[in-house]
Amino acid sequence: MKAIVFDTETTGKFDPVLIEGAWLEIPSINPLSTGQSFCQRYNPGKLIELGALATHHIYDEELEDCPPANTFSLPESVEYIIGHNIDYDWGVIGNPNVKRICTLALARRTWPELDAYSQSALFYFLDRQNARDILKNAHSAATDVEVCAKILRAICEKIQVHSFEQLWERSEVARIPIKMPFGKHKGELIKDIPSDYRRWLVGQTDLDPYLVKALMQ
Repeated sequence: MKAIVFDTETTGKFDPVLIEGAWLEIPSINPLSTGQSFCQRYNPGKLIELGALATHHIYDEELEDCPPANTFSLPESVEYIIGHNIDYDWGVIGNPNVKRICTLALARRTWPELDAYSQSALFYFLDRQNARDILKNAHSAATDVEVCAKILRAICEKIQVHSFEQLWERSEVARIPIKMPFGKHKGELIKDIPSDYRRWLVGQTDLDPYLVKALMQ
């Protein structure tokens, strides 16, 4: 099992802990196919925040008899994990040593004309006729990996990639921002930002590594 689409549901924004993990095997990328699937709920050992509850609708009491969150692990043979804003899910499971492919970054580069890039918005763009019925279960990890796989298929067809490594390389490039995401130059093209400001910003701590790459190019 070389690559999976992966998604989590968690306790919320503050020190998030896994409460549901799901993955869908992607045996091949050209053409894209799907294989084994997995979905399991976990006991996080802490209360779920109201904001998270309003998103995924999983009650604390439903998790009492589930295995502890720290028992989750990816299949041993996985080299690539694919997901929408995959860094979040990767962080929730402890930053395992795998390559991450971000469908959010890829979608933004593939369809720059769109006004929204959430999984639901992209699914309406790609399959308007069926999206409403399928998305009724959105923010269930099992549904989200299925939706993400459909988005991934459309991206791969559009950008014509032929291997997981090539897809990962395209994802790495797509993750490097073109416009400044915050601060007094927010929204400006990074290449047009004054060089002294770029040098100062690169020296700051906890800066997103992909923003650092953009500032140094």
